[in-house]
Amino acid sequence: MKEVEFFDVKAKTKFKTTKYDIREKSGRFFAVAKSPTGKHECWKILSAKQAAELKK
Repeated sequence: MKEVEFFDVKAKTKFKTTKYDIREKSGRFFAVAKSPTGKHECWKILSAKQAAELKK
């Protein structure tokens, strides 16, 4: 998987990871990763094109 950068809102930090899921919710695509600083998830909005590329 390609490396994706996320922003952890609770910790106010950026991090990069290759461990994430691509999810579709209400016709929109998101990359979802577990936060390295806590038990919560971090979501990143993706375009349909980005989601298709990351699923490869």
